[in-house]
Amino acid sequence: MKKLPILDIVFVSIQLLLFLAYILPVAWAPFTVSGNVKLITLSVSILGVVILAIALLGLKSNLTPFPSPKTNATLIQTGLYKYIRHPIYTGIIFTAFGLGFYNESAWKLAMALALLLLFYVKSVYEEKQLIKSFPAYLSYRKKTGRFIPFI
Repeated sequence: MKKLPILDIVFVSIQLLLFLAYILPVAWAPFTVSGNVKLITLSVSILGVVILAIALLGLKSNLTPFPSPKTNATLIQTGLYKYIRHPIYTGIIFTAFGLGFYNESAWKLAMALALLLLFYVKSVYEEKQLIKSFPAYLSYRKKTGRFIPFI
């Protein structure tokens, strides 16, 4: 079993802390949204869960919480990965922001923003690791969006 780089552990630890902070019932800077906005943001959350589930299933045995690829992993470029390099992060981001608005929680929105920033930095690091393991990742990266197709 190969030793995990310290940055892998740091990224996953911060991610776990942000997930825990997200679920805390903090009443900070309350606001209200209309029923239509609630419906839209609930839909965004559901879309996020669907994206997350499909992305998790698409990785199969390559799945790991750490940004460095597993030993003997393969580069997945099918399913959602054909259009988005990090669909798991996309699903989590959509869900976190959608539920933040739906629950009218500035705290959840702040944690969603922190997750977005973490996932951006983590994905930059992750892509450096993927390039080392998969030379084809360079051309794959040019034709797919990081979190959203074509962006």
